[in-house]
Amino acid sequence: MWENVTEEKKTRWTLKDLPPEVRPRERLVRDGERSLSDAELLAIILRVGNQNETALELAQKLLYQFGGLQGLYQCSLTELAEVKGVGMAKACQIKAAMEIGRRAFETVRTEKVVIRSASDVARLLMSEMRYLDRENLRAILLNTRNMVIDVVTVSVGTLNASLAHPRECFKEAIRKSAAAVIFVHNHPSGDPSPSPEDISLTRQLVEAGRLLGIEVLDHVIIGDGSFVSLKERGLM
Repeated sequence: MWENVTEEKKTRWTLKDLPPEVRPRERLVRDGERSLSDAELLAIILRVGNQNETALELAQKLLYQFGGLQGLYQCSLTELAEVKGVGMAKACQIKAAMEIGRRAFETVRTEKVVIRSASDVARLLMSEMRYLDRENLRAILLNTRNMVIDVVTVSVGTLNASLAHPRECFKEAIRKSAAAVIFVHNHPSGDPSPSPEDISLTRQLVEAGRLLGIEVLDHVIIGDGSFVSLKERGLM
């Protein structure tokens, strides 16, 4: 038994087994975190590989298997832990690191952000919403100076339809005393062209906002790297 454990330790690859000039941790210290690839950053989190792979090789395999960082973010803890060479401990490390990043993004993204156009909306939410596999309807809550108060999720729909009712769309806007709101949802297909249902819902929201005294400034649809403003298209 002890002989097998010793042998396993001898054959386990770590980042120290790589030449110093290409070790991710040393590169981070020398060149900064932004110089590292996704695989190198993930390798630092993993710390060790397994009997057949370095941590960097394992990181590359994970990114390939799950389709990049977005796939890793969306997969379940169990799916990640079942990958050979990962296990529950490493899976927890990866999920914890990703959640820290998400919370940091949520904290800083709304600080003193002013929305002046649909492009500002895209800059705020594109990186997160373009990869979602289901339609998410979100509301950007604004004060009287169009400064972001909060971004809230109104509903999460099916693969091709967002399930929303006007009364749910304004609940947080009322609670947080927003002066105006911009609605945003994604199209998992990657094509942001508005559907007849999108246009109908937008007009319902505009009317509901008018009755509540909360102006609906726009409804922006996020695609894969592109977006459409219903206001700019005259569809509101």
